Parts: sequence; C-alpha cells; structure tokens
Amino acid sequence: MTCLGCGRSSTYFFTFLLSFTFQAAPAELLVSPVGAAGLNAAAGSSVTLAVSFSGAPDPVVTWFMGRLHVVTWTLNSGAPPDIAENLRKVIRLEPNGSLTFANVTPDYTNNYTVEMTKPGLSRAVTGFTLRVFELIQDVVLSARPAFAQEGADQLTLQYELLRGIVEQQTWFFRGTELKTSSHYLVEQRSLVILRPNRSDTGWYTLVLTNPFSNVTSQINVAVLYGPDEPVLEARPAQPFYVSGDSLSLSCHAEGLPQPTARWDFGGQTLFASHNGVLNLTNVRTGQGGVYTCTLLNKQTAVQRQKNMTLYVYERPSGNPMCSVQSVTNTSLQYLCQWPGGSPQAQLSFPALNTSSGAGSLSWIVTVTPTDNLSGRTFTCIANHPVEQNTCNITARSPVEFLPAVTTTVDSEDKIVVTIHCVSDASPRAVVSWTKGSEAIASGTVHQISSDTTQLQVRDSNVSNFLLQNYTCTCSNPLGIQRRETLLQGPSISDSNVLPNKDGTIVTLTWEIPPTSVVTGFNIEMLGPDLLNNSGSQTTGSSNTYRTIQQKPGTARSTDVFALNPRLTYQFRVMPKAGVTVGEPSVAHRIGPGTGLSGPAVAGIAAGIPCGLLFLFLIGGLIYLYTRHNKNKSRQTRYPVSRAVEKTKSTQSDVAPNHPAAGRLKSPPDYNRLQQTPSERSVALPTFTPPPPVRVATTV
Repeated sequence: MTCLGCGRSSTYFFTFLLSFTFQAAPAELLVSPVGAAGLNAAAGSSVTLAVSFSGAPDPVVTWFMGRLHVVTWTLNSGAPPDIAENLRKVIRLEPNGSLTFANVTPDYTNNYTVEMTKPGLSRAVTGFTLRVFELIQDVVLSARPAFAQEGADQLTLQYELLRGIVEQQTWFFRGTELKTSSHYLVEQRSLVILRPNRSDTGWYTLVLTNPFSNVTSQINVAVLYGPDEPVLEARPAQPFYVSGDSLSLSCHAEGLPQPTARWDFGGQTLFASHNGVLNLTNVRTGQGGVYTCTLLNKQTAVQRQKNMTLYVYERPSGNPMCSVQSVTNTSLQYLCQWPGGSPQAQLSFPALNTSSGAGSLSWIVTVTPTDNLSGRTFTCIANHPVEQNTCNITARSPVEFLPAVTTTVDSEDKIVVTIHCVSDASPRAVVSWTKGSEAIASGTVHQISSDTTQLQVRDSNVSNFLLQNYTCTCSNPLGIQRRETLLQGPSISDSNVLPNKDGTIVTLTWEIPPTSVVTGFNIEMLGPDLLNNSGSQTTGSSNTYRTIQQKPGTARSTDVFALNPRLTYQFRVMPKAGVTVGEPSVAHRIGPGTGLSGPAVAGIAAGIPCGLLFLFLIGGLIYLYTRHNKNKSRQTRYPVSRAVEKTKSTQSDVAPNHPAAGRLKSPPDYNRLQQTPSERSVALPTFTPPPPVRVATTV
C-alpha cells in the first residue's frame, strides 16, 4: 500500500529538524593577532598591536600590560574607552579593538593580553610581546688586568656603552667567533679567557646588535708567559713501589727563560739535576709521601709548584676476615680483621655506622627486639692503597630443628640413646638440657658432649627410656629455640617393597619415627623357602613368619634374593631394642596372587562391549513394550452399562492357555527373564497386564 503525501511530510520534518539544530548550535567568540604576536619597535616610534575577532558583534575589549589593566571598551558603543590615566597620552584603542602606542619608550617592553567577552559566550583571549630598543652608542672596551700574565686564573675583556639595548653580542679572535668552552667564557657584558697563554695575544673584535643598530669595537691584548704548568713524571711509571725498588722523578715545563726546578720532601730540599730530575735508589716505605716541585721564572718572578705522591708500601697478607661473637648472650660483637701491611688497611662496617679501624675493628651491638638483626648481612669494607677488599658476616637466631635420635649398644650391652640438638645459628647457639623440669648434668646415666649439642642416655632396660621427655634449648642473643623429645619404643612408621623385573629379588625399605629407640631389625618372611644355588626349592611352604635377615639399627633397606617368581611370599620388618621387640610393619605380599592375571584382564576387556550390547537390547525391548501399551490405551471407547463393564472386567482376569484346555494361563517365568540371550532357548513370553476394573455408581 502506498502512502500518499508521505514524501511531502518528510520534507517538512527534516526542514524543521535542521532549522532546530542550527538554532541550538552555540556561537563561539574568537580573537587572534593580525600578523606576528611578537613585535620589535624602535624607541620614539609608533606601533600597533593589531587583532581581529569573529563570532559576535561589538564585544567588550580589555587590554592588560602584564597584570596591569590598560583599557576597557565596548566596541562601537557611544561611551569613550576606559584608559588608565597614566597611559592616555601614549596609547589609543582602535575601533576594531587593536591597541596603538605613540612615541613608545623602552619602558613599554612587556607582555600584553587582549580579552574579548560577550554575554552568553565564552571568553576569547590572545597575547602579544612588545620589545622597544634604543640605538647602541659610545661602546668602550677594556681588559682586566691591563697586563695579563700567562698562567693567571683569567683575563676578562668587558664593554660599556652610553646608550642602547644590546640584543646580541659576538666576540671574534683572528676572524674566528668565540663561544663558551673550556678556554673561553662568554658572559652578559664580557669575555673571560680562562688560564690565558701566549697564544691569546692579539686583536679581539666585539660586535653589538639589536633590531635597529649594529656597532663594532676592537681591543689589542698582550699576554706575558712563563713558566707553564709543571709536568711531573715517575719512571718507571707504576701505581706503587715496593721496598728496594729504584726510580726517578722528573719535573719540567716550557718557559722563557727556561725555569729552574727544586724538589722538596718532608721539609727538606733534595738535590736534583739541572733539568729537574731526582734519582731515588733502594727506596723504603718511609720514603713514600708527597714530593713538591717548584719551577721559577727569574725574568717574570713567577713560580709554579706541583705535588706528586709516591707510594711505597706492603700489602696485608691474606684476605679480610669477618666474624660475630656473643657477649654474655645479650649482645653481638662484630669483628673484622686484615692485619699487616704498610700502611694498615682501614676497616669499617658502613651499615653499623662504625668508625674506621686500622688492621682490626670490633663493634658491639646490644640486641633489642626492634633491631631485626637476624639474617641481616653486614659488610666490612677494607681499604688499602693496593686494593679494596670486603668480607661479609650474617648473624642468625637459632632455627627450628627436628628431633634426631640414634641408638647403639655399648660394650656393656647397655642401650645408648643419643639425642642430637643442632640448630644453625650465628654466633653459635648455647645449648642446655632438661629432663622434665630438672636440669641435666653429666653423670653415669646422662652424658653431655663437649660442645653441648648431644645428650647420651645409658640404660640396660629399654622400658626406662619410654615416655621420657627431654628438652633441648638453643639460644644466642638473637633468639631461642626449644625442642622436646619424647622417646618411644621400637616401631616402624612406614615400609615398602619393590620387586625386580624378573620377580627374583625384592627390595624392602622402611622408616622409623624420629624419637623411636631401635637397635636393630629382623626381616621376616611368610611362604616357601628361598631357592638354593641350583634354582630348586629347598623345603616346603611355611605357614608362620620366620627371620631371614637381621639388620642394625642404622639400616633402612635390604635386598632379598633367590625368590621363585611363580610363588607367593609375604615380608615384614620387626623392630627391636635390645631384647625388646616392637610392633612389626605391615605385611607386603609378593607373587602371582598380588594382582590380576593376563587372561583375566583380557576377559574384562572383552566383556565390557558385550555388556554394553546387552544393555542396549534390553533398552530397546522396554521401549517397544511401552509404545505398544500407549497405543492400546489410545483406542476409542464407547459408553457401556455398568453390568457389561463389570462383566468385561471380570472376564479379563481369566484367559485360556490353549483353545482345547480350560486351564488358567501360567504366569511368566521371571527367572528366565534374568538369563542372558545365550541361556534362553525360546523367545521371552509376552506379558500383557489386564485392564483396570472401572467402578460406576448409578444415582
């Protein structure tokens, strides 16, 4: 269906939408310089800061010189511009908002800003920079000092002028422009010649310019010279010398006339050759130090001195050594040593804010909980003229440690239980022992090692060890660690057995609890005897465990050889302490009965797809049976009388098994339903449930 007039309506709608859009768009007030924003003007001339604007008619114009208000005016208004009183003879505001200066002076060099505003619009701003220059006149050049001497700190050439503003100064020497460098320094009104020399003698030219004038001036400079900077050398050149070496020191410099040299050492003047060479033979460490050479120019009466240091020394032996010690178990003493050498090495711990020590340094730190010194590494810096070396030291509080118990039997057949208490600490931890709440001292039963890290307990009866609680305490100034050890009877915490590929060898491994008292192990086996050397069975099977190996208390594994891979064995480990036997480990079964055989695995693999197929067939039969019942229930039924319906319901309960027989139909054999398809010789019977009995009530 075509809409008549829709085109015309759309035209009107878009025309209205565009007109509304343009009416809603806000106007923008813009102002910008006409030409460059930076202007140069000669003093006494006129200059105009010209602007143009757009976006709104007759805006309010305001000019500022820096932050000072100059003039304000609404363009094309009848009121005169509001000009600052002290500027009314100098400036004029043009009708288009531009600002004009008449007979401008250098005082008006400044930054100017124009601001235009209109109600309802944003403020428009732009700026100018005005520089006013006078002509450069009467330039005078001078040198300080008037007579420069070679080797002086500096020679300064400076200028003065009676009138004018300099925008740029340029210095020339022999036609080459001079710029700031290591020899020249160009400053605001001067040229500084650093350390002038004879080559600086000549004519210097200065050119001063600004946008409206250009002036050139010259000055002739003469530099006196001699002597030059002394040159000191040691031959052979080495960073240091060892006692017994021989060497020579030379001192020379250019000058006119040739300067004379003098050597001084330790307050005494040493003999030197006419060319300034000083020979030293078989030097000793006492001859190391500062040597001074003095060069004198007799004509200019100028002398130069220069020092050189001669090192004659011996290096300390070895390397710096750092350590830390405990002081009354409350403070730490950090030590650093590097003895010997000449001079002695200077040692310091920068992180400890220590003062330096020569050859040996000791610093004691009182430990407080807020210091956090444990695990913190401090470096000792050892400075020696031949090399710089370091050593590090880290103090640590005692760390946590696990109980370590070993058991042996001494020559008197007594059980010796050794409890180890070793905690890594620096400085070494102080160890103490207690039994229950009583301190332990060395005696007949208890013996403490010389370093106090081991406690030995001796007794003939293992029961005297059980449930005894021994406590070890390790401490240093940084902390304390305690470990209680409750001794246990002989026991096995874990065990395992691993046969070889052929099944003829097994490896038994076992572990015991850390605090268990164990002096040995019996390796027991249940099953046939082991094979003899010829490979035949020695005797028949045994129905009880028997000991086949005995192992010491330190053993944690053993190998059993000569197994028959076709027979089954059981192994276990029996711990003992002296004559006391503990609980055995779990029994490990090895042999053919320990897993599924190859045919069994193959049967399982083949039975899985068969079982899935059987489940699929059963599911299909159930689906067909359900579908058949639904179709019967959907057949059309007509109303019948109560008597007929009751009769049909009753008759459905009785059905003949055979047309010639009047017997009841036998129920299905549900046992046969559970048989597999291969076990059934005939098809499954079809069982149809009777329809439900409907009961009608006649009112």
